[in-house]
Amino acid sequence: IYNFPELRTELEILGYTFYSGGDTEVLLKGYHAWGADMLPKLNGMFAFAIWERDTEELFIARDRLGVKPLYMSHTDKRLRFASTLPALLKGADISSLLDPVALNHYLNFHSVVPSPRTLLAGVEKLPPATWMRIDARGKSEQKVWWRLPYGPHADEANLTLNDWRDRVLDSTREAVAIRQRAAVDVGVLLSGGVDSSLLVGLLREVGVENLSTFSIGFQDAGGERGDEFQYSDLIAKHYGTQHHQLRINENEIIEQLPAAFRAMSEPMVSHDCIAFYLLSREVAKYCKVVQSGQGADELFAGYHWYPQVDGASDPYAAYRGAFFDRTYDEYAATVQPKWLTAHDAAGDFVREHFAQPGADAAVDKALRLDSTVMLVDDPVKRVDNMTMAWGLEARTPFLDYRLVELSARVPGKFKLPNGGKQVLKEAARLVIPAEVIDRKKGYFPVPGLKHLQGDTLKWVRELLLDPSQDRGLFRPDMLDSLLTDPAGQLTPLRGSKLWQLAALNLWLSEQGL
Repeated sequence: IYNFPELRTELEILGYTFYSGGDTEVLLKGYHAWGADMLPKLNGMFAFAIWERDTEELFIARDRLGVKPLYMSHTDKRLRFASTLPALLKGADISSLLDPVALNHYLNFHSVVPSPRTLLAGVEKLPPATWMRIDARGKSEQKVWWRLPYGPHADEANLTLNDWRDRVLDSTREAVAIRQRAAVDVGVLLSGGVDSSLLVGLLREVGVENLSTFSIGFQDAGGERGDEFQYSDLIAKHYGTQHHQLRINENEIIEQLPAAFRAMSEPMVSHDCIAFYLLSREVAKYCKVVQSGQGADELFAGYHWYPQVDGASDPYAAYRGAFFDRTYDEYAATVQPKWLTAHDAAGDFVREHFAQPGADAAVDKALRLDSTVMLVDDPVKRVDNMTMAWGLEARTPFLDYRLVELSARVPGKFKLPNGGKQVLKEAARLVIPAEVIDRKKGYFPVPGLKHLQGDTLKWVRELLLDPSQDRGLFRPDMLDSLLTDPAGQLTPLRGSKLWQLAALNLWLSEQGL
C-alpha cells in the first residue's frame, strides 16, 4: 500500500496507535475504522483477507487492476483461497476437470480467461476491484468497488494535446515516485521501448543513484532478431545505469520452460513468459524491487488494433478479427467434441463487454476491455507470476489508479496518432532521448517459440504426441496439420497456434493434472 504513511496519519488522528512501521498494520486498522469503505482510499497492489473473529465473517478484496491475484475454491462445505492456483492444488481436494467455456476463451481470446473463471472448473478468481464477504454458514456477498469510466470531464473538453501531455507526465512522475518509497535496491526491466525507458528517466529525476537496468535477448530465428539491445544500451549509457544483459540460447529455453510453467497460476502463451522468468532469476541476484512498464499500451492505445477498431463500422468485428486467435469454426475443428461449447463463448463475452455503458467511442470500448480484462489476465499476471517465482517484487507505475483514470479521460484523437500512445510519447520527449521514442514498436522477442523449428519443434512434437500426455483435448487431424506446417499457421497476432496447444499440455503436466 504505497500511500500507507498518509493513511497512518489519518488513523492516528482518529485515535489509533501503531506498533510497526509497515503497511499491514495500517491495512488492518484502516479496515477496523472504515470497513469496505477503506478500499477506495488505498493506492497500491493488494489481495488480502481479514477474519472477523467475533462475527465469524471473512472479508477478502483485490486491487483495482488485479495486479495481485486471488484464487478461490468454494464448495458447500468450505472456502479455500490463495495467491496462486498451484497452492490450492496442494490441498488435494480440487477436481482436475477442465471448464469447457474457459478452454474456449484460452484457445480464442489469446489465452485470456476472464475472471471469475479459470481453466479448472473447481477454481475461480476473485475479479479485480471486487470484495467478498462470507460467514461461517457459507452465506456470501460480493461487490465491485471501482469502475473505470471513459471520456473527459466537462471541464476537460477543450484541453489541447499539450495540456494532456503535461497532466500525463505529472501523473506518471507521481506514480513512479510513490513506488520508490522504502525501496533500497531498485531495478528496471529495460526493453529499450518508450515505456521502460521513461521509467528509467523518471527514477533518475526522483534521485535514484544506484539504478540497475536489465535486458534480455534470445537467438535469432525465422529471420527475426532475438534482442533489442541497441535501444536498451542507448538508455543505459545515457543515464549511466548499472546495466545487465542476459543472452539465452535455445537449449536453455527448453531446459527452463517446465520450471516457468510450474510457476504459472494459469497457462500463458505469450513468448515473453520465459523471458520474464529468466530475467527475474537474474534481477533477483541484485535487487528485491523492480519497476516494469506494463499497462502503457493498453491505457494509451499502443497496439495496432486500436486504429482498426476506431475506424470500423462494426468495432466488435474489427477487434475480434485483429485479436482473436481463431474463428469459431477453427476452434470447433481444434477441440474434441466433448469440449466443444455450443456457442462462441469468448466472442459473446467481448461483444457484451463492448455493449456495456461507460465507454461511448469505439476505441474506448476496446481500451476498456484491454485495460480491465486482457491486461489483468495476460501481461500483469505474467509479470507477477514470473517475478514472484524468484521472490522479486514488480511495481507497475502505469497501473497507478490515478494515472489509469486520467488515461481513460484522454480522447482517442490524442492517443492514436504517431503509431499509438501519442500523448505518452509527447510526455516522454520531455524526459528521454528521441531515438527510443520514434523507433518501430518492439516486443520481448523469443523467436524460437514463435518460429518453431529444430530442437524446439522436436520437443513440442513429443509434448503433444506422447501417449501419456494425451488428455483427449485436441483433434488428432488438427495436431497433424499444425505439426506439418507450424510456421505457416500463426494467429493474427503472429503467435504460434501449435505452441498454444503445447503450452496447455505442458502447464497441465507441470501442475500434476
